[in-house]
Amino acid sequence: MKNERHTRQSIIDIRLKDAGWNINDTTQVIEEFNIQVPLPDGVNEPGSKYEGHQFSDYVLLGKDGKPLAVVEAKKSLVDANIGKEQAKQYCINIQNERGGELPFCFVTNGHDIYFWDLGNYPPRKVHGFPTRDDLERYQYIRKARKPLASELINTSIAGRDYQIASIRAVMEAIEKRKRKFLLVMATGTGKTRTCIALVDALMRAGWAERVLFLVDRIALRDQSLEAFKEHLPNEPRWPKIGEKSIAKDRRIYVSTYPTMLNIIRDEENTLSPHFFDLIVVDESHRSIYNTYQEILDYFNTITLGLTATPTDVIDHNTFNLFECEDGIPTFAYTYEEAVNNIPPYLSNFQVMKIKTKFLEQGINKRTISLEDQKELILQGKEVAEINFDGKDIEKSVTNKGTNALIIREFMEECIKDADGVLPGKTIFFCSSMKHARRMEELFDAFYPEYHGELAKVLVSDDPRVYGKGGLLDQFTHNNLPRIAISVDMLDTGIDVRELVNLVFAKPVFSYTKFWQMIGRGTRLLEPSKMKPWCTQKDNFLIMDCWDNFEYFKINPKGKELKNQIPLPVRLFGIRLDKIEKAQELQNKTIETSEVEKLRKQIALLPQNSIVILDAQAELERLKDDNFWNLLTHDKLDFLRLVIKPLLRTVSDVDFKAMRFEKDILEVSLAHLCEEKEKFEALKDSIVEEISELPLTVSAVAKEAELIRKAQTNNYWATINEDRFDELILKMAPLMRFRETVKPLGTAKYNFKDEVYTKEFVEFGPQHEALSVAKYRELVEETVNQLVQDNPILQKLKQGHEITLEETESLAQVLHDEHPHITVDLLRRVYAHRKAQLVQFIKHILGIQSLESFPETVSKAFTEFIKEHSYLTARQLQFLDLLKKYIIEKGELSKRNLIESPFTMLHPEGIRGVFKPNEIEEIITLTNKLLAA
Repeated sequence: MKNERHTRQSIIDIRLKDAGWNINDTTQVIEEFNIQVPLPDGVNEPGSKYEGHQFSDYVLLGKDGKPLAVVEAKKSLVDANIGKEQAKQYCINIQNERGGELPFCFVTNGHDIYFWDLGNYPPRKVHGFPTRDDLERYQYIRKARKPLASELINTSIAGRDYQIASIRAVMEAIEKRKRKFLLVMATGTGKTRTCIALVDALMRAGWAERVLFLVDRIALRDQSLEAFKEHLPNEPRWPKIGEKSIAKDRRIYVSTYPTMLNIIRDEENTLSPHFFDLIVVDESHRSIYNTYQEILDYFNTITLGLTATPTDVIDHNTFNLFECEDGIPTFAYTYEEAVNNIPPYLSNFQVMKIKTKFLEQGINKRTISLEDQKELILQGKEVAEINFDGKDIEKSVTNKGTNALIIREFMEECIKDADGVLPGKTIFFCSSMKHARRMEELFDAFYPEYHGELAKVLVSDDPRVYGKGGLLDQFTHNNLPRIAISVDMLDTGIDVRELVNLVFAKPVFSYTKFWQMIGRGTRLLEPSKMKPWCTQKDNFLIMDCWDNFEYFKINPKGKELKNQIPLPVRLFGIRLDKIEKAQELQNKTIETSEVEKLRKQIALLPQNSIVILDAQAELERLKDDNFWNLLTHDKLDFLRLVIKPLLRTVSDVDFKAMRFEKDILEVSLAHLCEEKEKFEALKDSIVEEISELPLTVSAVAKEAELIRKAQTNNYWATINEDRFDELILKMAPLMRFRETVKPLGTAKYNFKDEVYTKEFVEFGPQHEALSVAKYRELVEETVNQLVQDNPILQKLKQGHEITLEETESLAQVLHDEHPHITVDLLRRVYAHRKAQLVQFIKHILGIQSLESFPETVSKAFTEFIKEHSYLTARQLQFLDLLKKYIIEKGELSKRNLIESPFTMLHPEGIRGVFKPNEIEEIITLTNKLLAA
């Protein structure tokens, strides 16, 4: 049995060396470190202060020669946690003996390493030792960090009440020594700004020196880098333009998931698992963690997840990942809250449903016009043979007339710029690259006067999209193009505030993605950054050509995507099934052959993957040839339950070849099991794959004879294991050439289509307020029409005051024009409880701005919170409740503050949440508001 010394020499020493520690340099590492242990209290041994000695396996020293960390080693076959208390005592005794800082504590059996920051966090598993620089940084942070409760938030970065509340919620949780957090904030509410303000506060308070911001696309990486540059201009950032390898001297790192995964899996990786102090994960939903959770497993750090997905749609796994119990995130702020805020933080939208005849009824003899049918007959085509469902459009059939109709309806109904000629900034969501190009061609054909600049296709695999002057940059900052035609790229994350039109020219089945797409239009304009082509944005228009809103009314959570088992895992599982069947049939030849292939598959595991490093203890068993000599039922279960899931990490292989190997393995298993129907079905599929290999490619032509034979019935009637192996060996590497075979084209027509239905749909918050908007429109139109002939209104417009008699006369004139124009109704509609008729008229004429009561209250509370950015999350929650109470009730007494609903936050109401001096400030604020 391997002992502790063997574990130290063969595993632990190597892992310390990987982290930059020189085991043989006693200025860095001391083995068997001698710790003198004081006598217990009450023991008095004459002439000796110490009762004995302890010997720590390793002590890691700082540059000043003082102990930074204790490493307690256990042999590889025992649980490393056994050494926790022993290592803790070593750390305490070293501090007692030598003074200074308490050393950090590590226990390991070589495979598993546990890090214990004594007095701060409980022990946690880590995936590598820290470097000396890491430990010295940890020590400095532990010693120098300031209390977060007193750290002010930079409200010029994130100054909205909910942004401050979310930052405070995370900071309070950090001080409670939690390490994972989830913020759920609607698209457009400033997740990135909120994150930057949090980073700023943590850096100023000394809790973080290096931060990693993870995104899922290059465009979002560039956008995030710009945001950090704007708000934290003095913090060094990575990457700079042209940088490929990761630099170690920055403070802010922004990376896509694939880039960071490649960095940590690289054989030359020198990025320590302890390099970052905070990781921010943008768009934290399930699909990311299926593939890239390895990044979060690798780094030992505080982790913040950001998502716009509504809390009732976020999957259970994501809540678990961020350690949020009962599906409750650290903080949430919804789209409805943002739209209903006074003033609104996000733009509301209106939905226009447009359905063409072909999309509704399909393309067939019944729906094609007689004129188009005659044209088909002249071309020698059979009308009866054309029969496509509406759902087939832009899949197996495309009709130019349908796309043309969508564009014409868009140009007629869209929100246009101030000139009323061109559409405002717009995204067309298309179903495929070809669909997008067809739309672009139609825009160019219909509007040649814009020289191909009106509409542009923006897709992620086009290098011209990115960078300064690229297509995305042009769309964001230039007058033209006005229309971005997108296939997936612009569905999420892109921030163009001037977007006023979204066109769904494709069906969407994911609820999360649907709302992310809608989120492209929700941002309001920033007055200081207003563009000439968009000077006003009251709401935005969604044109839905595919009944998406109807779909999500019926299916509120959309279509649940099934999790696909990765191909290497499936291949491994089928191979295990075949081994078990061979054992059952006592066919040792097949069993031995498949076991050999199974071991080759295991050899493909990426050794630098954290998942694989974490499973080293289990994988060690497989290195012993005796394990494979007799595969018992228990061993097969071990391979299936423990080893098979590890195959998900395999990525650097030819997946087309692997898929063919999997298909051959399946058909060989069906052959072995004598499942004739399954064998025939699988065989036919494989023959089709082989038939699609192009003999014009020289590598394929070399195997022409086998390709020909493998498509004959005789070949499969006499198939055996050698032939199966031959197919894998010779055909699998050729499967990558199948993509050169052109697929069957889509049917293309140019039939005249027509509008089947066209209607506005009420969907989304606050659409019940449309009648109020119409009333305001009526009053404003009436006043502006009267001003030409009414001397009293003209007097007001010239800036003169009017008498009481003139006011009463004006009221009568307005009442005669419309009996419902009354001061009481105006107060309700303009949400101002005390304004007089003259004030409303001045507001309508643009002489003076009349702020609504809710706007006044909201603004006052926002300013109060900015001035008191040290307030706790519960105090901010109380103020939000108080603001809503005042807006709703229009009154407040001191007694109300110790009654419901305020007692929901504390039994004593305001007294249990605020100090006396703070209560006085709040009462002063409310009195001022209610007296106005």
